[in-house]
Amino acid sequence: DKKDFDLVVIGGGSGGLACAKEAAQFGRKVAVLDYVEPSPQGAKWGLGGTCVNVGCIPKKLMHQAALLGSALKDAPHYGWSVPHPVQHSWSGMAQAVQNYVKSLNWGHRVQLQDKKVKYFNMKGSFADPHTVRGLTQAGKETVVTAENIVIATGGRPKYPTQVSRNPTTLLYGITLFYGITVCISLPDASPDVSLECAGFLTGIGLDTTVMMRSIPLRGFDQVKCSSLPQQQMASLVTEHMESYGTKFLKRCFPTKVEKLESKKLQVSWRNTDLGTEEVDSFDTVMWAVGK
Repeated sequence: DKKDFDLVVIGGGSGGLACAKEAAQFGRKVAVLDYVEPSPQGAKWGLGGTCVNVGCIPKKLMHQAALLGSALKDAPHYGWSVPHPVQHSWSGMAQAVQNYVKSLNWGHRVQLQDKKVKYFNMKGSFADPHTVRGLTQAGKETVVTAENIVIATGGRPKYPTQVSRNPTTLLYGITLFYGITVCISLPDASPDVSLECAGFLTGIGLDTTVMMRSIPLRGFDQVKCSSLPQQQMASLVTEHMESYGTKFLKRCFPTKVEKLESKKLQVSWRNTDLGTEEVDSFDTVMWAVGK
């Protein structure tokens, strides 16, 4: 039987879009299905996947905002007249980030149209090995068939199962990029995303604490190079961040997150070096523990 498409790609992120456009360049008839399930906080976004909407792009723009703030503080030493103290608007930055991301969403749609790739804003599921059922948010169903189907749906963050919490305390990094005012961020563990986010949050003037259960940048600096000790570069990164005001809770892991009447989040954790149970309250808890 003749199929509707040569290729159907489920997922409109970096991988799915690249696959679809490449196949179209070879003359194949291609369709892309993309749909975003809202986050626990209700955030949703457009075509382009995690990187464009709630990952690399927003993160780098916020990092640039922090760098600009740092430059403004240094500017008077080079003859510039800058009013002090320098003020930062989270809402202004968030709106600028969203506007830029929306321009990329539109750009991806235009690229698909130019390459004659059919775009469905639908959640795809398999009816059989060559049939995909697409469902819109309103519940309208469309069925398409294809000789080949690629699954490029990526992943979503998961809450650490070993941490006791009330469901209302749940905040993913994806929500951070969609207008939530952050006063303190407490990422568990410390991969690169955790340190990057903590860096720009400190840079724009927020009181930021990083909780690490083991060593910084675990897995990035594990091999000895000539006479340099293990973890030297990772340690230099955290020392540099501390000199700019980022706080670190080292060799600690969270055990409970509770929402207080004041709307703050009370975090309990265990300090493995001291063998003690400790507690403090924060405005926002951001989990950077991977997927």
